[in-house]
Amino acid sequence: MEKHDWDNYSRQLDPEHDAYWQSRGGEERPDDWQEQLEDGE
Repeated sequence: MEKHDWDNYSRQLDPEHDAYWQSRGGEERPDDWQEQLEDGE
């Protein structure tokens, strides 16, 4: 994989990034994202 692939991969694993939520069917990171993570999404 190339650097941009690794960057995208890491963003998809980081709930602080919109890519995390988009890869799970959302449009962007919700305002209450921390609460959602605590509740098990």
